[in-house]
Amino acid sequence: MNEKLDGFQTIREVLTQQNKDDEDEDGKLTEDDEPRACGVCGDLAKGYHFNALTCEGCKGFFRRAIKRSTQLRCPFLNKCSITKNSRRSCQACRFRKCQAIGMKREMVMSEVEVLERRIRIKRKKKLEALVQLSSQQQDTIQELLCGHRSSFDSAFYRFSGFRPMDRNILHMSEDDQSPSEPCSTSSSTSSSSSSSSLSGSFDKQENVEGNPDRKSSVFTALPHVTDLVTYMIQDIISFSKSLQDFRSLIMEDQIALLKGATFEVMQIRFNMVFNAEKGIWECGNIIYCIDDAVRAGFQPLLLEPLLKFHHTLRKLGLQEEEYVLMQALSLFSPDRPGVQQHSVIDKLHENLGLTLKTWIDCKRTGPEKHLLYPKVMACLTEMRTMTEEYSKQVLQIQDIEPDVISPLIMEIVS
Repeated sequence: MNEKLDGFQTIREVLTQQNKDDEDEDGKLTEDDEPRACGVCGDLAKGYHFNALTCEGCKGFFRRAIKRSTQLRCPFLNKCSITKNSRRSCQACRFRKCQAIGMKREMVMSEVEVLERRIRIKRKKKLEALVQLSSQQQDTIQELLCGHRSSFDSAFYRFSGFRPMDRNILHMSEDDQSPSEPCSTSSSTSSSSSSSSLSGSFDKQENVEGNPDRKSSVFTALPHVTDLVTYMIQDIISFSKSLQDFRSLIMEDQIALLKGATFEVMQIRFNMVFNAEKGIWECGNIIYCIDDAVRAGFQPLLLEPLLKFHHTLRKLGLQEEEYVLMQALSLFSPDRPGVQQHSVIDKLHENLGLTLKTWIDCKRTGPEKHLLYPKVMACLTEMRTMTEEYSKQVLQIQDIEPDVISPLIMEIVS
């Protein structure tokens, strides 16, 4: 297993270890777009106006010419050269050139249309003035996005050196049935069918636990799942360390927050790669299903609510900004056991909640946006209720397979 998946480090060691120098992406220079010339007079073009690339002057001229009641006439031979310096000398030739490069008469708004547009803009500005992200909130979101993107690899390219996934429940004897099938990717997979599959799988595991001769083959997926979870924990620690507010806390509070939030942040990240239609997690080239957790030793009664949770959260259609704010809200929870700077963390949590609500109010449209914030908070609360049960489950698995689960995982659930 490579250095990335070294699960023998403690949380304190991971937090305090020297960060490796990253390549400075911010220093890269990008070539500016080449200046573009107005198709009418050759002046610097500011953009496309009425279907053609023109300067501001020719844009305004074309609009005025369309609204004129009198016809423009050239005093010469209708062959005047239109340049930046000569464009005012002959309006007729200038207008003719506007039409020649593709400027369209029908794209010029009438006075009524202009007035209606101004009213819409004014109304929109009033609404934006009522609810607006502050510069501090924008900076917070950007910091979270940068930390998330640098620590979460949605294609799981960095997940390497892991022990292979064994999707057999156990080695079969003559009176056993054949091993379970790998993850099904059929879109017809449902929660009820998953429940039936989970129950049958775990019944076989319980039978084997009573047989010491076959105990080593009980949780066949556990080594791989251990490597995956260790990898995710280390990335979550990296995400936390990238945040200035987290680094400013005392080490004891950093450890307390990580121990309390890691399971929740992990599920939020897994939800970003969850395919709700098929009920699977698409982690790059590796596809996981809920049965894999059974093969790692988790009880179906605990996995059914987890699968339902992922369906619920995914249906909210969260944007990346909302996902990272959700992670931060989980991380900076002031009521974690062992937290000392309670008031400081409580203030951070309050500001993050307000930032999420303001983001939704500003960026979301439609009537459903008013229910999105309470639904996100309800999902966070639901995860809190599951964390303790899953920690107990890991400790039970550790009793059965004491040499598989990494010390880093054990410290998180202890």
